[in-house]
Amino acid sequence: MTSHTALTPQEAADRLAIRELFDSYAHCADTRDAEGQKALFTEHTRFAVYMDGPGTEPSYVLEGREALSPVFDDLNRYEATMHFNGQCTVILDGNQATGDSYTIAHHVYAEDGNRMMMVAWLRYLDVFAKIHGAWYFAERQLILKWSEVRPLGAPTAG
Repeated sequence: MTSHTALTPQEAADRLAIRELFDSYAHCADTRDAEGQKALFTEHTRFAVYMDGPGTEPSYVLEGREALSPVFDDLNRYEATMHFNGQCTVILDGNQATGDSYTIAHHVYAEDGNRMMMVAWLRYLDVFAKIHGAWYFAERQLILKWSEVRPLGAPTAG
C-alpha cells in the first residue's frame, strides 16, 4: 500500500469519487435499482464472480454493461438486503485506478415458511476508469470469502 503524506486536491477528489462509486453499488443493490447499478459500469465492463473463493476459477464472467441485468435483477428474490462496506484501498494512476475492498452482505428470504438470512463476506478487486470526469467500474471481481445461512426471527421493525 502506498503511504501518503499529503494528497493533492485532485487525488482527494478522485479517491472520494471512487469511494462513492463503491457505496453507490451497494445502495443500488439494496434499493433494487438495477439500472442505476448498471450505470456505474463502463459499456465494455468485465464482471467475474468467484463463488468458490479466492484462487478458484470464476463461477461466471459477464462481458458488457447490458450483461449485468440478470445478476442485479436476481436480488429481487430476496425480501431485503443490506450491504455494509468496509475498507477500500485504491491506487490511482491518472484516469485509471485499482481497488481492493470488503463488504458484508445480508440477504433475507423465506424458505419453507421460515425467515432465513444468508450473510456473505465479500472481497472486490476492481479496475476503475475515469471517463469525461466521472469514475466507473471497468472490471470487477466479486470473491465470496465465506457465507453463512441461519434462521431469522420475526421482524422487529418495518
